[in-house]
Amino acid sequence: MGWKETAEPVLTRMPSVRRPEGHVPFRRKLGWTAGVLVLYFFLTNIQLFGLDAGAQSDLFGRFRSILAGSSGSILQLGIGPIVTASIVLQLLGGADLLGLDTDDPRDQVLYQGLQKLLVVAMICLTGLPMVFAGNFLPADPGVGQALGIGLQGVQSLLFLQIAVGGILILFMDEIVSKWGVGSGVGLFIIAGVSQQLVGGLFAWEGLGGTPGFFPTWFAILTGAQDIASPLTAEGIQALLLGQGQLLALVTTVLIFAIVVYAESVRVEIPLSHARVKGARGRFPVKLIYASVLPMILVRALQANIQFAGRILNSTWNAMPGWLGQYSNGQPVSGLFYYLAPIHTRNDWMWWLAGTSAEPWQIMIRVGLDLTIMVIGGAIFAIFWVETTGMGPESTAQQIQNSGMQIPGFRRNPQVIEKVMERYIPQVTVIGGALVGLLAVGANMLGTIGQVSGTGLLLTVSITYKLYEEIAEEQLMEMHPMMRQMFGSE
Repeated sequence: MGWKETAEPVLTRMPSVRRPEGHVPFRRKLGWTAGVLVLYFFLTNIQLFGLDAGAQSDLFGRFRSILAGSSGSILQLGIGPIVTASIVLQLLGGADLLGLDTDDPRDQVLYQGLQKLLVVAMICLTGLPMVFAGNFLPADPGVGQALGIGLQGVQSLLFLQIAVGGILILFMDEIVSKWGVGSGVGLFIIAGVSQQLVGGLFAWEGLGGTPGFFPTWFAILTGAQDIASPLTAEGIQALLLGQGQLLALVTTVLIFAIVVYAESVRVEIPLSHARVKGARGRFPVKLIYASVLPMILVRALQANIQFAGRILNSTWNAMPGWLGQYSNGQPVSGLFYYLAPIHTRNDWMWWLAGTSAEPWQIMIRVGLDLTIMVIGGAIFAIFWVETTGMGPESTAQQIQNSGMQIPGFRRNPQVIEKVMERYIPQVTVIGGALVGLLAVGANMLGTIGQVSGTGLLLTVSITYKLYEEIAEEQLMEMHPMMRQMFGSE
């Protein structure tokens, strides 16, 4: 009796969102997507009951832009548990340890059930240390005294709230995936990063702390804010790296341009319909074929490593120096320092930031971050393509089922697969490595609103794909016969 037979009674009974029967009108999809987005913003503003807000510390810190959610809210965990569970499944599936065939309906149910079970496990593994270890989500003793449940009772309430938030965001993601447009994970990342980006451009002093780009330049041009002469080294530094934020603006615009351009670079394989004469099409193999979503998995893996380091530092009285030394919650030496990603210019510009680390140590850290992102991006892109039905074999079968064929080749799935193998694996690796390189470069140069380079990269790419999906949905809505031709109904 294999593990599938043993776990099937549990995995098949995991609650799930019912799939729509037949075609969902485009307006209804937009309605579900907008409704979930409003609910997401509402939940990020519900503060945890019993939390001592004055002493809390965001354990995710600089990873918050890609893990979504909001520190101190019911969505404290964000999409972290979902992404971590996906990493585990990607690694198990890539090593062929699960033995699941995602084309088999029975195995699809088991896969989805296993993913939900892993998400619940990750909620516990992430939430429990946040509440009961260290001082990341401190309980308010006054609430415990008022309710007569003590400090541990308030901690239990805090964990229950963030666990409920983790379950809610799981089902919100499933609703968007089945009834809306795009994916919930991508939608939540866009929402969080866009909020930071708008604040970084337009926020006035007092509303968000540091004034945004346009209010700062308005104050500079009107003389309300003093700045050194642009003819001096101090003035150039202030304009580029300081108050002027010109380098951040250039980096932000450059990331937008590069991602949009990379999304348009593709190899188009001609197709023709076997039964409908004159019906032709093209199958695009984009440069960023696996999208940028695998990059979330790489960054989430790094976030979990840093999460473990901060937990060890808070609970281990004398952590060995080779493992890591911390200052203000950030590693300043040891293994966890070298494995920490480069988030801002201050992490590597030692001549400006005045860091305690030696230049050779900083260069090792930059090299490791670049290596992890480039190689990890390529590896997770391969796993992503194989597990989401985008590989050569699955793509060939989809083309065969749609009634299309490649002109000049026999109408056979194996023949189509061989043609796809000339492009898909190579483009997947190149695209994954390129996205990793762009993410590190954007982090090193900085962006508007202190948005992480990875977060901005994800937002631009996800928004572009969302635009393409909306255009495709509108086309299908206008021409219902196309849904039958391409198997969308």
